[in-house]
Amino acid sequence: MHVPDGFINAPVSVAAGVAAAAAVAVSLRGARRELDERTAPLAGLVAAFIFAVQMLNFPVAAGTSGHLLGGALAAILVGPYTGVLCVSVVLLMQGILFADGGLTALGVNITVMGVVTVVTAHLLFRGLLRVLPPTRRSVTAAGFVAALLSVPAAAAAFTAVYAVGGTTDVPLGKVLTAMVGVHVLIGIGEALITAATVGAVIAVRPDLVHGARGLATPLKLRVDGALVDAPAAAPAPAATGGGSTKKVWVTGLVTALVLAGFVSFYASANPDGLEKVAADKGIDEKVEEHAAAGSPLADYSVKDVDDARLSGGLAGVIGVGLTVVAGTGVFWAVRRRKSEELTAASTSAPVA
Repeated sequence: MHVPDGFINAPVSVAAGVAAAAAVAVSLRGARRELDERTAPLAGLVAAFIFAVQMLNFPVAAGTSGHLLGGALAAILVGPYTGVLCVSVVLLMQGILFADGGLTALGVNITVMGVVTVVTAHLLFRGLLRVLPPTRRSVTAAGFVAALLSVPAAAAAFTAVYAVGGTTDVPLGKVLTAMVGVHVLIGIGEALITAATVGAVIAVRPDLVHGARGLATPLKLRVDGALVDAPAAAPAPAATGGGSTKKVWVTGLVTALVLAGFVSFYASANPDGLEKVAADKGIDEKVEEHAAAGSPLADYSVKDVDDARLSGGLAGVIGVGLTVVAGTGVFWAVRRRKSEELTAASTSAPVA
């Protein structure tokens, strides 16, 4: 659903850019409450993983493909504020380095693919957890539903933006029907990927899943025929970070590199949902060439590398590496700012 340059006019693109900048600013402040020493590097990994999986287009209908948007996955794993930042980092890297998603449309893409998907998924996810049993399976099930519905919500949001600032004269009803229809199908793939990933992480490290916090129920012991809460146990080493967190990070990074560097070669070559709808309905009549079309990594291939498999694989590996570095740097900076504020607050507090 990467919107290219030329689909949306300049005034609406600027307004979307302002909205996206405001959302990122709010998320930078909110992420300080979500990130700690363990989750800051993992947030960078989530961004890299989303980048990798977005390279894996899967077929959804005749001549159409889809790929992960990642908003729901990020919101569940690292929190909604950090999730907006994760998707924004991915979109920024894709737009600047890989000519994927227009630079003038960056605000539109962050708003539609980042903010709308994260907010929609987070609200649905939290709402479902309030009525479902407090179990790990409930987290996975709620994640499935939240991810499924976040994709057509993003499609509807794009249609709303197009209704205000579209550069072509296409009946709005046709755009909405086509966009939501195909993205419901893409949402099924999004839901399966999100549920599988959340389920895998929660199975080994539930303490690292933001959406699973607070679900643990106290152990009960039967004493003289009555059930009482067991004494609180000391935290297990795995719950305090250390080596186990490093293993999760390394495993996740290797997985992302394999997906982007090898599996992506077998992804569907069909146009994705927005591309297909744009071509069928005439939305792309005024599409513009990407400003980064001359990038050495444009179209997810390395310039001057003739072998398609090698070129695409190298581009994927480079993209994952750059995204994890950029993402981790952003989240460590946010975490460091939080630590500095806490230190300043503690030193300035009056002594009783």
